[in-house]
Amino acid sequence: MRSRNVFAAVTCAILVLATSSSAALGQNESADNRLLTGIIATGEDSPPPCSETMVDPSPWAGCGDMGGWQSSCCPRWTASADFILLDRIGGGNQTLVETVPRSVSFSKLFTTPGTEVLNSSDLQQGFSGGPRIDLIRHDDSGYDLEVSYFQIGGWSSDRTVAPDPANAWLVMRAPGTWLFSKSPWIQTNQQASQAMVWDYSTELQNAELNARWNPSSRVTMLAGFRWVNLGENLAGTLDPIPSKLSHWYFWNGTTTNNLYGFQIGADGKLWERGRFSIDGLVKAGIFDNDAEATTAVSVIHKSMYSGSDSSNHAAFVGETGLQCKYQVTQRLLLRAGYEVIWLEGVALAPEQVQETYITTKWRNSTVQALGVNCNSGVFYHGATGGLEYSF
Repeated sequence: MRSRNVFAAVTCAILVLATSSSAALGQNESADNRLLTGIIATGEDSPPPCSETMVDPSPWAGCGDMGGWQSSCCPRWTASADFILLDRIGGGNQTLVETVPRSVSFSKLFTTPGTEVLNSSDLQQGFSGGPRIDLIRHDDSGYDLEVSYFQIGGWSSDRTVAPDPANAWLVMRAPGTWLFSKSPWIQTNQQASQAMVWDYSTELQNAELNARWNPSSRVTMLAGFRWVNLGENLAGTLDPIPSKLSHWYFWNGTTTNNLYGFQIGADGKLWERGRFSIDGLVKAGIFDNDAEATTAVSVIHKSMYSGSDSSNHAAFVGETGLQCKYQVTQRLLLRAGYEVIWLEGVALAPEQVQETYITTKWRNSTVQALGVNCNSGVFYHGATGGLEYSF
């Protein structure tokens, strides 16, 4: 709910600013008079055709300056490179660890309700950053072609649940006859002093190919294809690690979301004063999510049993943001902004716990994936900064 409200508020603000600024500035000129990215606006009449060559006496003169003209003023390409730093919000709502009074016998742990001490929503991953590159090919007809890519990895959060050997069992439950507890019945070399450690990590990739139409110098409409890849891992281990093992998981679940679909959007100049300007961006689309989930679980004798499943599910991707630009030279801009990305209809790793059915038998234990839960949403927001160059 929080992510929806923030996304809606930012989008509405951009749309209102775009409408008011366009009306106030009277930007209804044809595409032939549009102002390409990276060129300083002067408010003068349209320049001569790009094929003409004139001497421009001022290094700060833009394409709209009638004092001179150069064919190089009309860029064929605009390239940009940014560093994006986004906070991730949303981790599902799944109980990971409960405590059950030590007075309860182990045989009754399966049916005795516990007290939650760790939920997946507690594993907030915070900020992580990565590069983004964008390339636009401009055309005299008013239509442009854009290619964009970014990747962010390193979102991670871990929590340790300390043991209370005198008063409580530490328990992790999943559907079926499986229950992980700090009990020698399951792992003979576990110690009562061992803690449960949970680690939750995420990676995000995005690629786009958009056709852009410039109905005026301040407004660009776009439509195109977008691919988003969201990968997650949720792992539970013991601390300290049992002897004679380099690592040991009692739970290791991964999800992979590949979202394919088409989007529409708008990119517009909201405000401009001298070398400073503020742009707004809104994009949204309906996607097909090709999702996969795999869970590996330790059952008997430290052996890992795994199950996997896949599913196709409808998903939504929305993006909005504001960007402040400063014109350093006629071709080069510095830019910094705020961006919001919202994914809905995706599979998060913690939500697959209830989709994993486990049977624990001495000679025939199994782990079965009952499906892929794709009913979750995740929200990213944060700062961007970089360079833009037209040539």
